[in-house]
Formats: sequence, structure tokens, C-alpha cells
Amino acid sequence: MGTMPVRQLILHMSWPMMISMFIQALYNMVDSIFVARINEDAFLALSLVYPFQTLMIAICVGTGVGVNAMLSRRLGQGRPQEAGAVGVNGLFLYGLTWLAFLAVGLALGRPFMALFSAPGSQVYRYGVEYLTIVSTCSIGMCMQFATERIMQATGNPKGPMLVQGIGAVVNLVLDPLFIFQQVGPLPGLGLEVTGAALATVLGQLIGMVTGFLLLRQVKQIKLTLRGFRPDPRAIGDIYRIGVPAMVMQSLATLMVMGLNKILGLFSQMDVVILGAYFKLQSFLFMPIFGLTNGLVPVLSYNYGARRRRRILDGVHFSVLVGLVLLTTGMVILLLLAPLFISFFSEKETTRLAGEAALRVVALSFPFAALSIVFSSVFQALAQPRLSLFISLLRQLVVILPAAFLLCLLDHNLCWWAFPLAEVVSAVTALLFYRWVAGKKLSAFPD
Repeated sequence: MGTMPVRQLILHMSWPMMISMFIQALYNMVDSIFVARINEDAFLALSLVYPFQTLMIAICVGTGVGVNAMLSRRLGQGRPQEAGAVGVNGLFLYGLTWLAFLAVGLALGRPFMALFSAPGSQVYRYGVEYLTIVSTCSIGMCMQFATERIMQATGNPKGPMLVQGIGAVVNLVLDPLFIFQQVGPLPGLGLEVTGAALATVLGQLIGMVTGFLLLRQVKQIKLTLRGFRPDPRAIGDIYRIGVPAMVMQSLATLMVMGLNKILGLFSQMDVVILGAYFKLQSFLFMPIFGLTNGLVPVLSYNYGARRRRRILDGVHFSVLVGLVLLTTGMVILLLLAPLFISFFSEKETTRLAGEAALRVVALSFPFAALSIVFSSVFQALAQPRLSLFISLLRQLVVILPAAFLLCLLDHNLCWWAFPLAEVVSAVTALLFYRWVAGKKLSAFPD
């Protein structure tokens, strides 16, 4: 972490995460494509549940950011015993997180779906079934995150790739067998939306088991639960960085819920298109999220070691790679919008409106690359408030008012809120980075 050329190190840390997250996003999209083949109500139900799932992921990601950053920093400072304490307390916190998801899923699944669909409707029933299963059985997801972040912080990027990849393959295989009554020559269970949820959690559980097996091979730190007691200092360190990251990630939940409400006032078809877009976005954005997942421990380690040149080189290189990744994503979406929207709806009106919407939103991708990379940079350099501010601009402050005002003019114009929000956020992120580089890193020796 401190000696390998930093560009090579970032690629070494990132490429397995890019591949694993790409596979993860692919099976999430395929999951939705399978469900869309049941009927449009089934896909609409999963689109409405999506904000709840993003909230669960946000809490896991935020906790992981804290564990990753603090564990890497302690190793960079030459304090392996404290790094081990961070890792064990991280596992403990993920266990508590699962218990919270279980309780919330049982108590709030029905009220949540009632916010967006009529109780008793098919959309409502599908949504409650799916949400209840993925929340109450989320221990696999939680512990996957825990094991991945510990391995990543100790310089093992291939472990997380195996964890996510194995879980993704299991989900891909089980999805059609559980959802449909017949899959080619093979009989299926015909469980429809319930089958999709069961396939998802079983894939996560197998990924969890894989993660714990790989975690036993970690040598940089000692992880043991014998005589374990929660360490308030380690937990405080994790959440000091992790909570702002949770809040930042949770903004996606509020954004999707807000957009669902706004678009639902004008056109139910636009809600379906929005759901299709976010499934595609998760697929097209995963490479850059893999990049930033590899970047954070590299920058955190070198921040702890006060290596200014390595930090700056890593940031500039990551910005360039991020721009290449999302510019490529923009071109793909511009060219293949008709094909992509056809995966999620067979209605001609939805397809035509969806093609136009996807092409408008695609224009925001290069600007989003700047915001996403710099947000991760700020997290790694102990500036979580700046990261949170950028996310607020991207996902709440600009996009929701803009979407509502544009819908008042013409609901087809609402998609221009995405490029507007990303341009404002990217410019702000660049200004923040100039301040951090000039003021916060100038005291470092090299």
C-alpha cells in the first residue's frame, strides 16, 4: 500500500472490485428482467421496493467505509493490533445491522408499500412479499459487506471479487428456476416475485460463507471473537467516518422516493421508466464504484502515512479513469437505449418515451464521474462533510425541485433534471478539491 506505484496499486485494488460489482449489477438487472416477464405490475413493485433496498445497502456501505478507512489508516500508522480491533468490532456492528433490518422489514414493509400503491392491489402484494424476504433474510448481505471490506483494507482485492461473484452466479442460476414454472426442459417452482427474493438472499448467504472462509486467510491483522467485548473507541472511529457516508448513500433512497412521488403525480409510465433507468444505472455505474472502492483504502493508507505525492497522483489518475468509464457508459446508453428499455416493458408508448428519457439522462454521466470520484476522495482524506454536501447537491437539493418544476411545464422534460444536478455537483466538487489539496495536504512532507 505504501511502496507499489500508486497508479498500479489503484488498478490492482480496483479491477477485481470492478469485475465483482459489474457481475453484481448484471445479476440485479437480470433479476429485474426476469420479473418484468411476469407482468408490468411485478416490475413496478420491484421498482417501488428499490428505495428500501438502497437504504439497506447505504447503511452497509457506510459502515464499510468506516471499517475500511479506519482499518487501512491503522495499518498505515503501523498499529496492527488496533486495526484488528476495528475489524472485529466491524463484524459486530454488521450483526446488529442485520437485526435492525429484520425488525424494520417485519414492522414497516406494509406501511412502506402503502405509500406508493393501493393496499390489496397486485403491485402492493408483490412489493410486500419481496421486501419482507430481502430485509428479514439480509444477514448474508450484511456479512458479505463485512468480510469484503476487511479483506479489501488489508490489501486483498481478489477476495471481494470471489465473494460477490459466487453469490451473483448462484442468484443468476436460481432466479429462473424459482420464478417460472418451466425453464426449458427443467421444471421450475413458479414462485414469481417470491422466487426472485429467495434467489437473491440465497446468493447472498452463499457469498457470506465464502467471505468467512477467505477471511481466515488474512494475515495482516488478528481477528478473534474469543473474549470479545464491544470497543466504544473502535466503534466511535468507525461511525465517525461511516455515518456521514451512510447519510450520503441514503440520499439515493430519498431521491428515488421523491422522484417516484413526483413522476407518479403526472404519469405512471414515467415511474416504470425511472425504475428501468435505475436498474441500468446500477449496471453502468458499477465499474466506477469498483474504482472508488479500490481508491479509498489506498488514499486512506497514504493519508495515514502522510504521503502527499502518492495521494495527489492517485486522485488525478482516478479522475481520468472515472471519466473514461462513465463516458463509455454514456455512449453505450445513447446507442442502445431502444434495446435496454425493451427489457423492461413490451408497451410501445413506454418504449418510445423510455428511449428519449434514457438518452437525456445519459448526458449526465461524465459529470457524475467527477462527483463520485471526489466524494470518495473526501471520505478517504477525513473530509466526510464535503462528501456529504456533494451528494446532497446531486441527489436532493438540485434534482428534486428541478424535476418538479420541469414536470409542471411538461412531464417529458423532467429527465433534464439529471444533467442539471450533475453539472452543478461536479463544479462544486472541483472547487472543494482545490481547497483540500491546497490547504489540507500542503503540510505533508512529500
